[in-house]
Amino acid sequence: MKNFHISTIKITFVIVFAILVVLLGWLGSKTMTLEFSDAAVVKTAADTHGSDGHGHDDAHDSPAPAAQQPVNSKPNNKFNQFEVGNRNVKSIFPDGDAVWIGTSGGAVRYDTKRDDYQLFSVRNGLLANGVFNVTRVGDRIAVGTYGGGLAMLDEHDTDWQIYNVPEGLGDAFVYWTLQTTAGDLWIATWTGANKIIASDIDNPDAWEIHTVNSTSNGEKNVGLPNDWVYGLAEGKNGEMWFATEGGLARYDNGVWNHWKHDDGLGAEYDLVKDQKSFMTDPADVSTHHAKQKVEMGLQDVTTAYNPNYIVAIAVDADGAAWAGTWGGGLSRFDGTNWTTMTMSDGLPSNHIFSLYSDGDDLWIGTSHGLVKKSADGTLTTYTREDGLYSDAVFSLAKDKDGTLWVGSYGGVARLNLQ
Repeated sequence: MKNFHISTIKITFVIVFAILVVLLGWLGSKTMTLEFSDAAVVKTAADTHGSDGHGHDDAHDSPAPAAQQPVNSKPNNKFNQFEVGNRNVKSIFPDGDAVWIGTSGGAVRYDTKRDDYQLFSVRNGLLANGVFNVTRVGDRIAVGTYGGGLAMLDEHDTDWQIYNVPEGLGDAFVYWTLQTTAGDLWIATWTGANKIIASDIDNPDAWEIHTVNSTSNGEKNVGLPNDWVYGLAEGKNGEMWFATEGGLARYDNGVWNHWKHDDGLGAEYDLVKDQKSFMTDPADVSTHHAKQKVEMGLQDVTTAYNPNYIVAIAVDADGAAWAGTWGGGLSRFDGTNWTTMTMSDGLPSNHIFSLYSDGDDLWIGTSHGLVKKSADGTLTTYTREDGLYSDAVFSLAKDKDGTLWVGSYGGVARLNLQ
């Protein structure tokens, strides 16, 4: 009876929270202006402020005047831009001739052939406007939201189905979803990671939840290091990699392992303390983030630095995992050895927001621009002066035509790589 009582309270809390999210999100959506304009003609200058990429507004930068200015007209400018209003673009998912754009004001389906779009929000199916991730699972579009669970869209009848804590979801905050080559579905939440066997999401017996408590056995480097999971990536041999706020984790044939700063993740503070490219420290506004810094012994570090905090993850063609950290630069782990790149190595920032590997090249989204790391190690940096909508790059994806889509605060830029 005690367990039943606790479950009832938890379900009731989730329902009440969802109702509040819907009401607040609906009110917010009424003021949203969504514009898709070809920024080869114009772009908005008011894109110099954004957020830390995780729902915390970055108020330390003042927005530029709202006047519109011509796009940089350099001959080598390959970018086209699209406005999405005053929203972060947290996810981009090319899907045939369409591109799904997940923003903090809803999910946008942009038809590249018809140059038309459709906005999905709490007014037409979602339980929360904040969208962390968009992907495809079978014949449905999966949308991970900020407090509204996982929303699945059947495009044939335009009906949304919501999966939340009562269905088995670890948490209502869904940061990433990934369907593996073996057909399983992984869901990254802020209370661990769900695995749905064979992606049979409507079968309660197919749901698994993996947390720190359920995966750890007291041994060093075993289990999830932290329940806040921000990213997922599949390795070349089918293993799963997890970006968490407490380090990097790997799940391989039922075995969990993890690595933290003490193992080689992220640069030492003394090496980056004078490279202050980004000032927003989540620990200043969140007791959770502050606790993480205390556990690392960083409570006296007042800058935006936590090398265990992995914001982005990718696996390259060699099977090595890349981990983008919060102020500790970009780390590469080949299963044995760690190497880390920082501003001293040519990065424009030590805060890595997004990563995308397309085989030979690694694309790196930072707080101060987009970087292309070529196979020979050459770094090429793109900023607003080259045509980016904003220097804070939150999401990256490449479509079937080889175009790179770059999501940031307020808009999306397209880079033709052909």
